[in-house]
Amino acid sequence: MSGAEADVLVVGGGMGGVAAALAALRRGRTVVLTEETDWLGGQLTSQGVPPDEHPWIEQFGATRSYRRLRTAIRDHYRTWYPLTRESREATDLNPGRGTVSRLCCEPRVAAAVLAGMVGPYLSAGRLTIRYLHRPVAADVDGDRVTGVTFAGPDGEPFHVRAAYVLDATELGDLLPLAGIEHVTGFESAAETGEPSAPAQAQPGNMQAFSWVFAVEHRAGEDHTVDRPKDYAFWRDYRPPFWPDRLLSLVAPDPRTLEPKPRVFVPHASSEPVVADQSRDPGDTDLWVFRRILCREVFEPGFAVSDVVVVNWPQIDYLPGPLIGVTEDERARHLQGARDQALSMLYWLQTEAPRPDGGTGWPGLRLRPDVMGTADGLAKSPYIRESRRIRARRTIVEHDLSLAVRGEHGAVAYHDTVGVGMYRIDLHPSTGGDNYIDVASCPFQIPLGALLPVRVRNVLAAGKNLGTTHITNGCYRLHPVEWNAGEAAGALAAHCLDNRLEPAQVHEDPAALERFQAELVADGFELAWPQVRGY
Repeated sequence: MSGAEADVLVVGGGMGGVAAALAALRRGRTVVLTEETDWLGGQLTSQGVPPDEHPWIEQFGATRSYRRLRTAIRDHYRTWYPLTRESREATDLNPGRGTVSRLCCEPRVAAAVLAGMVGPYLSAGRLTIRYLHRPVAADVDGDRVTGVTFAGPDGEPFHVRAAYVLDATELGDLLPLAGIEHVTGFESAAETGEPSAPAQAQPGNMQAFSWVFAVEHRAGEDHTVDRPKDYAFWRDYRPPFWPDRLLSLVAPDPRTLEPKPRVFVPHASSEPVVADQSRDPGDTDLWVFRRILCREVFEPGFAVSDVVVVNWPQIDYLPGPLIGVTEDERARHLQGARDQALSMLYWLQTEAPRPDGGTGWPGLRLRPDVMGTADGLAKSPYIRESRRIRARRTIVEHDLSLAVRGEHGAVAYHDTVGVGMYRIDLHPSTGGDNYIDVASCPFQIPLGALLPVRVRNVLAAGKNLGTTHITNGCYRLHPVEWNAGEAAGALAAHCLDNRLEPAQVHEDPAALERFQAELVADGFELAWPQVRGY
């Protein structure tokens, strides 16, 4: 068995994991970072999802390092791509002109930028990254985790010892391995008091995950994929709460649940868009919704086609979750999600209605290069819901619901370590729920939500922080996950520097104030200006 030692071990290289590692490294600490795929970035890269952000992101509402990431992505396009003059000079360059985000970009570009951000620390020898490694065991000594063992591609176990262990995995995989108290699925209203919670807890009821893919359209060509073997099942599949077959252009409006027709016509529009989900969720035109490369942004003739990410409700996988099931069931669900995604593609190519009265867009072509895979699907499924720690502070719906809080705004946490904003956006679930979509107020991230109730040297650094099933719906997005991970990495380094434990920082007002001052100096925003939720 090979091994390593570090001040901080970050398990998982998604948005939170990268931010956590960078925060500890900036403070002079050594870090081992592990990642199950061969890309850093999680939902932004290996899962293929453009960043879901609030409408003020260009001005405020994120950490300095997250802004640096966004700027670096734009600079990558300005440096290496033949942009039009207008695009090059645009301070808010949006390479995809998608309506979901003011920065829709290719996953491979985001992955390259993240690799560049960690590169100096690799050169300095203070960062070790183990790609294609997943945790399989944890060493536990009382209320501490002293080491973690990983399985890698060469078959040899890899063991890491560290003073602090940060769980930034997509599903909270370290929690059961280390016996850390956690929760899954839907909590009951009796436990949380949340208006949208059910009467009884539903630990197996989780948001659907999705296996996304990227396509372009080449008119006059035929790129139809082989008919998936389970296509007949997915073509006819209709959840009981859905207005039509899942493979169709009709789906519920997430906010009203009324049937809402969508439009899918390649290259029907190339006009500049304004991504502002406070005014319009932007999901009516599916070609534009998650477009990550718009050919009009570039010099004429450079790009034959736009490139669009298919991450729509039609590929939300509902038959079962990835947590709390056997390995065989998990493998079946993963394969099922891939089959569903390919069935959606085949339906678009062969059966989707066209404005001219015909059916199908055979010119749709997978873009494996964009996703960094051989088949054109993302490297990993898009995970919306993780195991969540039993935390010192659990964030509940009525802390930030606009209907509950109104003009008072979200609850102000004395232990804030960052801010975020998104509607409480719960996709259809494995338990048979339709969308739960609740207006929210701009909120804070409390330090107590990163701290397990018992274990002393493990911190949540991703979607596994102390939210509920409901509030996970707004704390799961890109900038919030980054902020949470960055705060966890900063806290681990701060505790090592000051010979403190996280609980001491949390419980001592003077110690907490010193840590918060350090965060502010490092570019964290701990409170919002006067803005109204949506």
